[in-house]
Amino acid sequence: MNPLPLAVAAMMTTLTAAAADTTVTIYRADADALFSPGTQPLDQGHALVHEQRELTLAKGRHELAIGGLPSLLDSEAVGIDLGDGVRVLGQRVIAPGDAGVLGAHRGERVNVRGAGGELLAEGTLVAVDGEGLGVRDAQGRVSYLRNYLRVEFPDSSSLAGSTLQLALDASRAGPRRAALDYPTSGLGWRAAYAATLSDGGKSCRLRLEALASIANRSGRDWSAVSLKLVAGAPNFASGGYAPPPRMMAMKAAAAPAPEALPEQSALGDYRSYRIDGVLDLPDASVTQVPLYASREIDCTRRWLASYGNAWSPATPNWHDGGGSGTAVLPVRSQLGFQAPENLPAGRVRVLTRDRDGHGELLGEARTGDTAKGREVMLDLGIAFGLRAERERTAFSVDRAARTISEGFRITLENASESARSITVREHPERWRVWQVVESSQAPARKTPDLLEFVVSVPAHGSATLDYLLRYSWSAADERG
Repeated sequence: MNPLPLAVAAMMTTLTAAAADTTVTIYRADADALFSPGTQPLDQGHALVHEQRELTLAKGRHELAIGGLPSLLDSEAVGIDLGDGVRVLGQRVIAPGDAGVLGAHRGERVNVRGAGGELLAEGTLVAVDGEGLGVRDAQGRVSYLRNYLRVEFPDSSSLAGSTLQLALDASRAGPRRAALDYPTSGLGWRAAYAATLSDGGKSCRLRLEALASIANRSGRDWSAVSLKLVAGAPNFASGGYAPPPRMMAMKAAAAPAPEALPEQSALGDYRSYRIDGVLDLPDASVTQVPLYASREIDCTRRWLASYGNAWSPATPNWHDGGGSGTAVLPVRSQLGFQAPENLPAGRVRVLTRDRDGHGELLGEARTGDTAKGREVMLDLGIAFGLRAERERTAFSVDRAARTISEGFRITLENASESARSITVREHPERWRVWQVVESSQAPARKTPDLLEFVVSVPAHGSATLDYLLRYSWSAADERG
């Protein structure tokens, strides 16, 4: 290790004991890899850590190492406040890197022992390579050792993560309480919702349960931390540090259950959820805590047959395009409801009770941040017993009158045991000015680029929708 570019004394004091009074603010992340089983730190997610450390300082200029930090902390954004009478002359972060566990603890006090348990060297770990390590003793002499059995870290409670090395100038010796703040990746959270549809009845009702899933892939265990979760999507300028693989099994999180639901409040443009009490977040784990109390709410079911996308050409499109064939449209099953609370982005699992009483999955969908009272619409998948066919029935162009007429027939089939109201969604795409001149039923919704009909289809039956559009334009529109 190259020494800090400062004139400092040779003495090194190390503190890696478990941090006390630690608050971790974790931001919402939606990287699936972060929430999947893994054995190494993952450069995803973002958190801000505020922790207090009890240090013992020497008087004058000296070095100090703080270990047990996350493997993925942002080395350019580490801040430490040691109070009056202490100047920080320089600092550096040593991460595991290619030298692995030992490399992250350069600058810490070590005892190196041989095969028989004899002490080979004691002092400060100053260098690590592929074959051995270097130790500086109290007299400043450096020894390079290759044939050793064990390296002991007397001041460490954990060998995981990174080490912060500081060069200090203290006006007096003695204990100090230091405030340490830093951002790190490897931590993230997202909401996990379960929506269970109520049995029976003609109306749609569901029970909504909301949990916060908290992933820790930071390379560090977090014990008894106060936790805040932030919902929203701020920008982050992340680095590209990729640590080497580590041999570590996925751990089950044994966090104590909070006694109360999270306290919600505004945080600038975002939402903050303060978790009650303290939690343990073991490394390589996913911990879940309640976000809101479960509740029964009204919902709506929709079955959607959609064709095309919202689009308009630069000039009217009067070309036939060979569009006289029949297209089969999938009918998608959807579920909607009004957000009973501010719902952070996450994944929603929609369940229903089967005849044996077991809850079975109807579908999963992701939802974005949704303010209280806004609609949530979830796409659950393709309905098994519903089918739609779309056939063009008319097409003509009158260049002199600057009009296009185009008609379609939508045939809907329902092989299920219940009647269905299927929403047929069309996107008039030949020009932005159009009108419905004929239809077998009135449209339910019209916008400049959208046309919707809601068609009732009986159980084990079918229904047909016919409509005719007329596009019109001016001479100036032809020139674009």
